[in-house]
Amino acid sequence: MSHSDETALSGLSQLGGASDVASSPEDAVLERVPNPHPDTNYTARFTCPEFTSLCPVTGQPDFAHLVIDYLPDEWLVESKSLKLFLQSFRNHGAFHEDCTVGIGKRLNEVVAPRWMRIAGYWFPRGGIPIDVFWQTGAIPEGLWVPETGVAPYRGRG
Repeated sequence: MSHSDETALSGLSQLGGASDVASSPEDAVLERVPNPHPDTNYTARFTCPEFTSLCPVTGQPDFAHLVIDYLPDEWLVESKSLKLFLQSFRNHGAFHEDCTVGIGKRLNEVVAPRWMRIAGYWFPRGGIPIDVFWQTGAIPEGLWVPETGVAPYRGRG
């Protein structure tokens, strides 16, 4: 590990110790670490099959399966900080579209990847599933991005 990598890791506030979940996504701290392979095109994927937030109207829980893919540049998202960020939505009221796109934009701002997408597969609310997809642009040529592996909602049919 280079000295600059050690310096970047020493600035992390959540890794390696107990950390509380922020009271809101705005208060959550997303951290980044140096990409050890910035000269290589590869896809990094995070899957959160049990994401929860609250309906901003009824206060009832909403559930989603999130899949986040990105092509790192100089930085990687630090996974513990991502987990705590996603958990901060548990008591946050927002529509499905706001949660999904907001998570993608916040990650894009912090990590500044070459490319990113987020797929939010939301379980039905009022009998209608809402799936939300956002990406920063076309998939870069030659980048292997597997399918998300999440089937569309079919109910009992």
